[in-house]
Amino acid sequence: MVAHRGASSYAPENTLASIDKAGALGFRWVENDVQRTKDGELVVIHDDSLKRTTDVQKVFPHRAPWKVKDFTAAEIARLDAGSWFGPAFTGTRVPTLTQYMREVEHNDQSLLLEIKNPELYPGIEQQTLKLLGNEGWLDQNHLDDRLIVQSFSADSIRIVHDLKPAIRTAFLGTPAVSALNTYAAYTDLINPSYGSISLGYVSAVHGHMGPHGSPMEVYAWTVDDAPTAWKVAGYGVDGLITNKPDVVRSALYGF
Repeated sequence: MVAHRGASSYAPENTLASIDKAGALGFRWVENDVQRTKDGELVVIHDDSLKRTTDVQKVFPHRAPWKVKDFTAAEIARLDAGSWFGPAFTGTRVPTLTQYMREVEHNDQSLLLEIKNPELYPGIEQQTLKLLGNEGWLDQNHLDDRLIVQSFSADSIRIVHDLKPAIRTAFLGTPAVSALNTYAAYTDLINPSYGSISLGYVSAVHGHMGPHGSPMEVYAWTVDDAPTAWKVAGYGVDGLITNKPDVVRSALYGF
């Protein structure tokens, strides 16, 4: 199971608090979203706008539409990214990717890293890989079992694979079965919305060998309740991405 944006039903998404909560619940894998500031800093946030998950409208009222790419890292560091979720999280910040990676390492967690909106950030693939290397995440230990890089952009994932073929990669979406052979050249996983798949589709994905010589896998998102977990697990998926990892674990494993 992968804690989506951290344990995001229990702490503000994509914050250090959310991955700490996932760890406290006993979950090793977390997922995040990476974007880039005006001055070139990689930060962890889902939307291309700061509006939903920070107090940017209050702090910078005249800077609409409050796009991440239009603010410096120092400006984003001033924002409250927790009070929208609940008063207990007031003062929580948008983490830089460096801060985030160090917390994941401290927690001995594994990361499903999403390159978000790469079309907005030319070169973000190279920059992300450089940062991961600087943080020690491109050694064999991390590559074997602690890191997957994913995106909704096939081009972005192809770039990651070409730059660092040892990294496991995932495509977010549900390609046609006829196209799976093309994806298998550079993608280890197909990560679709759970409502878009079937037992037959998952079986078709498993029938293709990925770039590392193993059958392609399927992680389905976003599964947050017991009936859906039972249904999607019955398709034979290899992983579930969830905002409520404890609920899904209880449904599938009884604890």
